[in-house]
Amino acid sequence: MPHNVENGDAIPQATELEVFLPPDGSNLKDGMDGKKYKFTITPKGNEPDHFSKPQWDPFAERKVEHPTSDCDTLTHLLKASLGTGILAMPIAFMNSGLAVGVFATVLVAIICTHCSYILVKCAHELYSRTRVTAMTFADVGEVAFANGPSWGRGYAPTVRTTILASLFLTYFGTCSVYTVIIATNLQQVFVTYFPTYDMDVRVYLALLLVPLVLIGWVPNLKYLAPVSMIANLFMGIGLSITIYYLVTDIPSISERNQYGPIMQMPMFFSIVIFAMEAIGVVMPLENNMRNPRHFLGLCGVLNQGMAGVTLIYILVGFLGYLKYGDETAASITLNLPMDEIAAQSVKVLIALAVYCTYGLQYYVCLEIAVNAVKEYPTKHRLLREYAIRTSLVVATVILAIAVPTIAPFIALIGALCFSILGLIVPALIEVVTFWEHGMGPGRWRLWKNILLCVFGLIALGSGTYTSILEIIAVYATPAPVYTNGNSTTESLGFDMTTITSVNSTFVNETLT
Repeated sequence: MPHNVENGDAIPQATELEVFLPPDGSNLKDGMDGKKYKFTITPKGNEPDHFSKPQWDPFAERKVEHPTSDCDTLTHLLKASLGTGILAMPIAFMNSGLAVGVFATVLVAIICTHCSYILVKCAHELYSRTRVTAMTFADVGEVAFANGPSWGRGYAPTVRTTILASLFLTYFGTCSVYTVIIATNLQQVFVTYFPTYDMDVRVYLALLLVPLVLIGWVPNLKYLAPVSMIANLFMGIGLSITIYYLVTDIPSISERNQYGPIMQMPMFFSIVIFAMEAIGVVMPLENNMRNPRHFLGLCGVLNQGMAGVTLIYILVGFLGYLKYGDETAASITLNLPMDEIAAQSVKVLIALAVYCTYGLQYYVCLEIAVNAVKEYPTKHRLLREYAIRTSLVVATVILAIAVPTIAPFIALIGALCFSILGLIVPALIEVVTFWEHGMGPGRWRLWKNILLCVFGLIALGSGTYTSILEIIAVYATPAPVYTNGNSTTESLGFDMTTITSVNSTFVNETLT
């Protein structure tokens, strides 16, 4: 629980992440400089009388040094949502089929967008109740429970810890996935032009340790801003060339499955949730807007951005599976021809772009880890900080070496982390925020959020189970083999026959 400035606590220095990100004005309250995300819990029964005096407007009181326009916010939302998850959309469609993939992607987009919507809506309600102008995701969860019904107030600290822990695990796992993507793309390039470097992908992962540690040692995120712009350029060029290959000599739609096995749908949903979820950036974007109310609404920034993201993801997923069918790889770039310079340049560009992006994703984990230990004083603060930096990078590489596969890894993160962060937590926040009033006729909001939690729990359980089975299958199949410039289907990182066998064995043992 954040402390109040009035109690004599010293105002901490801005963290590196705060220096890099645009100020969101959350350190200001009633025009006075204060501690970040300062808020006051309003005891039950002491709520201000909003009818006897003018309504307090949190957005009129918000002080942001460099507020963003609606267009700028939309650009940032698109940039945050269109990540490396787009490379795995074709294999998601391989699991669902073309027709089911299109409609299911739209369904996931609607659910994810709605959960982001209710998170921001609850934040706006809590701004007025607590007279605070901005909050983080963790703050919204904590304040909602602390100001909610009596049965939930004791869970406020737990909710905050859960959100922070989920954010840490999400971005930590994402960093490991990025490492595998870099290594796999470089492996294909080196095998093509330097056959003597035909080594296991784990060797490439180990060789990446030093470059990743170096980017993890960058003292301030603002130094990575130019690198981030270069990464966006590389990713844009790489995706453009990839789409060119996808639309060249594409087969007939009738040659592909229109629907996939029901047992593979958890894999589909987990990958799509990982790709589309942007719940971690929603509150920072809203906090920095010139007109925060424009973030919501039927034609608001959130709906516009997610509509664009959905169309792009459907396009890449549909074309990728249509082009390569059952040979679709976990990262669509791995399907590109290995004997053409343009295709190989895509893999280099994607690898470089992901490497540059690794630093930004990594800093989220670093920020949470540093904040967790900053209360413990030490004479060697700088040494401790760089020890944490190095340890986190080494841990992400070790995890990547242990699970050197892309699709099951992405699905596991989507199922285990984003199901909690992006689906279950926002639903619970809305329930406790409007428990006393605002549930609607027949308390329809309660039933709606119960359905969201059920969907999230199903995605969590089935997606995690399926992903673990496929990760187990990695150790039952040989490593990817590249022969005569073509990759075998084993480059998917798992073998479906092995997965079916493992699944059947598990079910039979359970029944007997």
